[in-house]
Amino acid sequence: MKRKAKIAFVSVRYGLEINGGAELHCRMLAERLAGRYEVEVLTTCVKDYTKGTNEFPAGNAIINNVLVRRFLADEHIPCNEEYWLKKSKAARRLRMFLFKAGILQIISHFIKVWKWKLNDDIEAQRNTVFYSTTLLDYITGHKDDYSVFIAFSSNFPLFYFTAMAAGEKMLAIPLLHYMKPSFRVSLTQAFSRIRYTGFNTSAEQRLAKGIFGSAIQESGIISASIELHEPAPWEKVKAKYSLPEKYILFIGRIDRDKTGKMVDYYKAYRKKYNSEALPLVVMGNIYEHESYTDGMSYTGFVSDEEKRAILQHACLLLNPSRYESLSLVLLEALYDRIPALVNGHCNVFREHRKKSGGAVQCYTGKRDFVNKLHAATTDTDLRTFMQEKGKQYMEENYNWDIIMDRIDKALIKVSGTADADDTADALIN
Repeated sequence: MKRKAKIAFVSVRYGLEINGGAELHCRMLAERLAGRYEVEVLTTCVKDYTKGTNEFPAGNAIINNVLVRRFLADEHIPCNEEYWLKKSKAARRLRMFLFKAGILQIISHFIKVWKWKLNDDIEAQRNTVFYSTTLLDYITGHKDDYSVFIAFSSNFPLFYFTAMAAGEKMLAIPLLHYMKPSFRVSLTQAFSRIRYTGFNTSAEQRLAKGIFGSAIQESGIISASIELHEPAPWEKVKAKYSLPEKYILFIGRIDRDKTGKMVDYYKAYRKKYNSEALPLVVMGNIYEHESYTDGMSYTGFVSDEEKRAILQHACLLLNPSRYESLSLVLLEALYDRIPALVNGHCNVFREHRKKSGGAVQCYTGKRDFVNKLHAATTDTDLRTFMQEKGKQYMEENYNWDIIMDRIDKALIKVSGTADADDTADALIN
């Protein structure tokens, strides 16, 4: 009797209550593949990465028909992490300098795996939040039980150590950003072992090749789409969160990497337009407290149904992050015809603007932010143009049929069972 191929997703956090793009990306793919493959998720018991403590119980659970195996994370001692990060810092800085000079990719043809400061950087990986000895021991001891390991986010230690334990069976989804952790020397070792890397956008793929060059084996664009939840009754949601009639909306983790200069720029917008300025509703879990200003309100974490209702009634979605590999919340806004203003210093957002024909507006500074925010909330012709272009761009490039076809082909490549032109049935053994 034939059995379905067994696939293990590796994610630092997992659950319905987890507020994060990488974690949602993982969950959406796992739940969709579960019908055709035997899918499991290997994750830690950490819920809040700022605490780094084990809040979920260890053991197995079923979440939306997916088996989730939770393992205790090791105790995180910040001073130990800081010590090893400091010892390995010189190598990261050198690699960033060479990247900015445009020669890091060329050097990769001669130095695929960087040895300088490698051991220090590996120790830094071991001492970060989400490192789990028991989870990694499980992968090592059960590697032969799985056809493919799909590991997420190169920023975190499970990505590196999964590559070291089972790189030849690994489909990596690195969610790479232009930030310091992407230049760790240990990642040169990881990518040299990874069988296939799936990127979210061409911009992310170009960044990865510029940093790691020939260390990357085969790669391609996989990306993701969105979940469409039935919106909660608007009047109830509006009353529950005391929402205004018209507002600008931010959705995501509330920490500086995601919010950037949002508060400072929003203050300038309110100062210029006074009574015309729209209030700003901030939605998501708070991991790093922002300074407060007039016109801002916080909802905290909301349900998926409430989130969609609040998004559908927003005048504009604001995403000030410089560090995105896709931005699922942007795709959700485009699908629901909500204009979006995003950080133009992010290559991924610039790619979305170009490929969508202007459905997404990018800002590059405070004055640009203020002017474009006002235009996108008041200019009827501009708003209509953005709404129509955004919906078209979303449906043509980010529907699940396209995404699942790509991931099926990537799984076949990693498993080595058939050519990529064959169907996913080739993975059944």
